Amino acid sequence: MKIDEKRKNLVESLKKQGRIKTKEIEKAFLEIPREEFIPPIFKQYAYSDTPLEIGQGQTISAPHMIAIMCEELDLKKDQKILEIGTGSGYHAAIVAKIIEPNGQVYTIERHKNLAEKAKQNLKNTNIKNVTVEIGDGSEGLAKYAPYDRIYVTCAAPSIPQPLIEQLKDPGKMLIPVGGTICTLYLLEKNNGKIKKENHGGCAFVPLIGKYGH
Repeated sequence: MKIDEKRKNLVESLKKQGRIKTKEIEKAFLEIPREEFIPPIFKQYAYSDTPLEIGQGQTISAPHMIAIMCEELDLKKDQKILEIGTGSGYHAAIVAKIIEPNGQVYTIERHKNLAEKAKQNLKNTNIKNVTVEIGDGSEGLAKYAPYDRIYVTCAAPSIPQPLIEQLKDPGKMLIPVGGTICTLYLLEKNNGKIKKENHGGCAFVPLIGKYGH
């Protein structure tokens, strides 16, 4: 089976499961080649709905989890987005596609070699609206704040205060909280107030840093 057929089959499966609900997210998943964001050794599993190792003890999330996060964030065209934990750059690429033409993703990664690989992966797939920074993601990325949306791809012990401060009002943030087995929370900031919703259990690598584990 050709790779693009596998990609279509994965997207159809995610739609049937109710993970992909909107046309914009479906389009992004069809257009971004996941195989370009994973090590050659795992390319055959590019369209299996599973996390894959990308080095440095980090993983690329399962496609269903990325779909869930994109849907819950209610992403819109032209928004400014902060991603904590770039990994291989795949999640950022999907988001970048959804918020075209004038939206921008800022993403921060603590592992320099992963950040450099992600930059190359994004370049190879012609994604131009992602800025990759190296640093402590638990502190956010104050220089481009505030953000319409923030999402975190690793589990925090609690919600870092800098991220709450860097979120626009109104704005939404999605963050896993806990250990390896954690809870996904959606935060909404509105008129200075924070509303927090539990969106179920999940599994993520830990957030490391000043406000991390």
